[in-house]
Amino acid sequence: MRIELINTGSELLLGYTVNTHANYIAGQLAERGLRLCRQTTVGDDRQEMRDAVAAALDRSDIILITGGLGPTSDDFTRDVVAELLGRQLIHHPAIAESIRDRFRRRNRQMPESVLIQALVPAGATVLENINGTAPGLFLEHAGKQIYLLPGPPRELKPMFEKLNLPRRDRLDCRVFKVARLPESIVEETVAPVLKDLPALELGYCARMGEVEVRVLGDNLDEAERRIRAALGDNIFGVAGDRLEEVVLKMMAGKTLAVAESCTGGYIAHRLTNVSGSSAVFLTGYVTYANESKMRLLGVREETLKTHGAVSEATCREMAEGARRQADYALATTGIAGPTGGTADKPVGLVFIGLATPTQTVVERHVFTFDRETFKQVVSQYALDALRRELLRS
Repeated sequence: MRIELINTGSELLLGYTVNTHANYIAGQLAERGLRLCRQTTVGDDRQEMRDAVAAALDRSDIILITGGLGPTSDDFTRDVVAELLGRQLIHHPAIAESIRDRFRRRNRQMPESVLIQALVPAGATVLENINGTAPGLFLEHAGKQIYLLPGPPRELKPMFEKLNLPRRDRLDCRVFKVARLPESIVEETVAPVLKDLPALELGYCARMGEVEVRVLGDNLDEAERRIRAALGDNIFGVAGDRLEEVVLKMMAGKTLAVAESCTGGYIAHRLTNVSGSSAVFLTGYVTYANESKMRLLGVREETLKTHGAVSEATCREMAEGARRQADYALATTGIAGPTGGTADKPVGLVFIGLATPTQTVVERHVFTFDRETFKQVVSQYALDALRRELLRS
């Protein structure tokens, strides 16, 4: 069974609006044991939409179309679908009355133009929209099922959850999240140990500082055993896990402080995004200036003069200064760029310090990314350094 999604709206292609529908709908389908086979986004162009819907009808069994059901001139999804299927648009009195009632209850004057949303392709089933005026529509044509759904997420999601879609056993898919290793190394490690397992789909997705390994099909228990054996402690979690959540769970009964320069509080931001983090995370210092490093963390002026702010020695003293407040401490200092680098200390250079009850360890890396990506990757490596230390202790 092929299921296809068409998202409409020029705002999605111009970058003004983030298209979250594919992620949401694919996840909802997976919960029903179904897979989304194709996703297409088209702008507010009738011919583009007509071509997309016609192609979907040729190759797919279920077509989901989002957006373009409202009352304005760029809302023509129902028109295009009706024309393509050779169906007339018919006024639906119950929808019109529902729209009028919605405006009455809000004590607002109703523009007559909104009643265009009461036009329904002949033979369509109306899907109630509890959060808006544009109803959804369901049509069957030549053995194909077509769902027209509203674009705003707050309207689409309640409607989608009630759709009478087929349901199979939950899609058997396992995802393993790997820290630090590049995608190519992960594949070189995993692919050979799975090559003799039949009916198995294997995929990878690289993100900043981590890689996801995805397996679907049969023999998943054996596949998981082999993947875990091959990757070992490089695996920090499974689908849905965030590294900061994993680390905070491992820290139960222990406390943590952070001292950040180049990451500008990003590690603290990630930690405090986790509910209950206050049981572990005690304090964070953003010591961007040298004076702050000395005053708040006790970094020695001599260290800064001799080695500089971006150095192993400074990072070590930052971590040890922060650890006076907690059992463990992380510290970062580096050159995020794009300016500020030298021959000895290039843009992207970073030192990551971890102070524990028994020792302080400092890692040196060079990450040549833009500033925001740099901060994300450095925070990932810092949290993973703590995770690996907790596994050893």
